[in-house]
Amino acid sequence: MLKFVKIGQQNPPKREVPNRKNNFNEIYDEFIKEKAGEQASRCSQCGVPFCQVHCPLSNNIPDWLKLTAEGRIKEAYDLAQSTNNMPEVCGRICPQDRLCEGNCVIEQSGHGTVTIGAVEKYITDTAWKEGWVKPIQVNNERDQSVGIIGAGPAGLAAGEQLRKLGYQITIYDRYDRAGGLLIYGIPNFKLEKFVVERRTKILKESGINIIQNFEVGKDATLEELRKKHDAILIATGVYKAREVDLPGKDLDNIFPAMDFLTASNRKGLGDKVELFDNGRLNTEGKEVVVIGGGDTAMDCVRTSIRQNAKSVKCLYRRDKENMPGSAREVLNAEEEGVEFVWLSSPKEFVGKGKVESLIVNKIKLGEPDDSGRRKPEIKNNSEFNIKADMVIKALGFDPENLPKLFNSKDLQVTKWGTLKVDFETMETNLPGVFAAGDIVRGASLVVWAIRDGRDVAESIRKFLEQKKLKTSRVA
Repeated sequence: MLKFVKIGQQNPPKREVPNRKNNFNEIYDEFIKEKAGEQASRCSQCGVPFCQVHCPLSNNIPDWLKLTAEGRIKEAYDLAQSTNNMPEVCGRICPQDRLCEGNCVIEQSGHGTVTIGAVEKYITDTAWKEGWVKPIQVNNERDQSVGIIGAGPAGLAAGEQLRKLGYQITIYDRYDRAGGLLIYGIPNFKLEKFVVERRTKILKESGINIIQNFEVGKDATLEELRKKHDAILIATGVYKAREVDLPGKDLDNIFPAMDFLTASNRKGLGDKVELFDNGRLNTEGKEVVVIGGGDTAMDCVRTSIRQNAKSVKCLYRRDKENMPGSAREVLNAEEEGVEFVWLSSPKEFVGKGKVESLIVNKIKLGEPDDSGRRKPEIKNNSEFNIKADMVIKALGFDPENLPKLFNSKDLQVTKWGTLKVDFETMETNLPGVFAAGDIVRGASLVVWAIRDGRDVAESIRKFLEQKKLKTSRVA
């Protein structure tokens, strides 16, 4: 270990831009064993590992880096998966530059961070290849059941944790494939779909029952599910697109980001997608404008490039330094030919029937607002035009109206529409109904959803044990 003085930082090589723009394959090649061990050996084995402190899952990063450097890959995987239900996913899509790698001590000292994400991906991909990832072996089957609404990362992580304890798990999901945003929201060049599918397959082999195309409120009310199960977890995520209330917003060819990304991902999965095939949700040959500055916006611009758009512009109201998306993703987008129009905000959509251009205001950054970020202010007389055949709105997501959707008017929500839960137990106001993930914290990272899923599983375990105890006392 401690080789960071002699060995420089190195990521797995990225495929050349002309090659990666032509397909949706992941852009990073895999580490070979020697390079993974070499990069892992750069870890300084800090007394207080800030990489671990800044990981939402508190992954034992220095320990599995040390094991990797020593060639003990199976032990490294065992340690990685002990705190993370989807290490192969986090190794690919976590914004490590903002979390573990961004807080690496040797990064702060000027030696370049340990490439933690790439090593995590190497460890877990090796584990899958070697057959080390196996279905859960339950030693003590319990007669209590948990119904989980939503097969995204929070629901899947909670389901796995509870299944390990022997509980009977049924996951209800309204889509035809499990994975939530992992399957339909994140493009293949960041997360190839076989990675998600093999994880859900092994959960099914573990005895977890996943029911697809199931809409709570339509196929069964929340109350009906409560009667069927001993506890309920709501982990639906947030899918309602935020709107931009501007003149011309109803013109044709203006789409929410999830409509666009879902069509592209379904096409990649081999589905027949009429709106893609007829050109409506296909950017080929079009001048595309994406509004937004987060990771979803980056997914949209980079997908547009791969669909052979004529041009791709990204409008963001702040500057590059204040962009909420991953700096790594912004760099990848710039390399692939995306034009960023910083400090700009749309004022009006223009066109006859369908959008033809945008009137855009130039922005200056004023004093910090309540969040501490400098507030965007419109410059006077700064308007300019941008031509557009297609506009994609990537402005974030809000919760759907779950009390109405689930036919459960008593289910309490916050003023933001997220579910109101007890801070410690994650239980809603309805006894035995818990909630976790984005539907509680708002749109956030996959790694936080996994963390919430693990935390709520522990709360559900305590609730079920108390319930069992009360039942046995009555009997």
